[in-house]
Amino acid sequence: MVSVEEAISKVTAYFFKSSPITKSIHDSLGYVLAADVFSNIDMPPFPQSAMDGYALCIHKSLKYTIVGEVKAGDSKIFELQEGEAVRIFTGAAVPQSANAVMMQEKTSIENSELVLEEVPKPQQNIRPQAEQIRTGQLAIAKGRKLSPSALSFLATVGVLEVSVYPKPKVGIVVTGSELVQVGKPLAYGEIYESNSILLANTLKSEGIIDYTIYRVTDVYENTKNLLEKVTSENDFVLVSGGISVGDYDFVGKALRELGTQEIFYKVKQKPGKPLFFGKCTDCFVFALPGNPASALTCFYMYGLPMLRYFLGIEKPFLNRAYKKIAHDYTVKGIRAQFLKAIVTDDEVEILSQQSSAMIAGFINANAYVFVPEYSTEINKETLVEVILLP
Repeated sequence: MVSVEEAISKVTAYFFKSSPITKSIHDSLGYVLAADVFSNIDMPPFPQSAMDGYALCIHKSLKYTIVGEVKAGDSKIFELQEGEAVRIFTGAAVPQSANAVMMQEKTSIENSELVLEEVPKPQQNIRPQAEQIRTGQLAIAKGRKLSPSALSFLATVGVLEVSVYPKPKVGIVVTGSELVQVGKPLAYGEIYESNSILLANTLKSEGIIDYTIYRVTDVYENTKNLLEKVTSENDFVLVSGGISVGDYDFVGKALRELGTQEIFYKVKQKPGKPLFFGKCTDCFVFALPGNPASALTCFYMYGLPMLRYFLGIEKPFLNRAYKKIAHDYTVKGIRAQFLKAIVTDDEVEILSQQSSAMIAGFINANAYVFVPEYSTEINKETLVEVILLP
């Protein structure tokens, strides 16, 4: 059995990234950049009108002669003389000879002449060429997760393809003869299986969609055969249940018989003591407890950071902070504990539903309060370590 700190250290020691791949910006949402991306163009690539109005070659009078029109996308070139103007629209290229744009609401037309309501200021309402970025300038640094806005910006600066880290292939194995898929009638002694939904949706929230769910009853040969198949087909395997010491917990035995390298088994924590982390050929296995709150806690603390690092995220662990606790709290047990909690700007409150079987406690929680080993009492307004949930 290892401590929480030892478990984190052992998982971190096996962090790795896969070789980068090239993807179109149309297909790279949620991927992490493996290389810096530089702009192919100035943006904007020309002086650009920020308003519908008139581009002016400024002179001393408020009256201007209109000599043409430029709409967005036009490539017309006007050489304006002092006192001349062209009708212009938002996003259109401002003639190089113009030095201001007057918004149309502050103009009028009298006898075919443009009349301004106020004196124009040089360069007003003109977006300078390369105001956002210049050709060859860094657009987005490596390590950034590509959001819709980031991909839009890359399209804006003429980038079509990017180098990114691939997303992992994950197998989710659910064990338990008592488990029934939701929607089917329950017999006495059966319960609805929910951990596959829990883990699959947690993966999807991280942008990981290449996963497969497998189910197996508590039969040793079936468990071994399925784990052999799943570990050969995936980069990571998450096993739900069957890893404790009961007569029908066959996951650990099956993994060892398959030659899985045990990196650690059991962590001095609550919830989630019976956690197995190992490597089977090229696949990493996290065998999680079957109780939902335990499974999610173990995944958040150990499995998710490893998957995030594989995706290219340099700081993959959940964020931590220190907050004052809003009440006294008596700690039950001597193991380190991850207590579901609600964090506000100023303080944190530990919630009541802490049972490892109660996933409902996570509905309102946005954090854990981490309690170190051998803690006994936490007094109100004491600073406690808080781990923020994703």
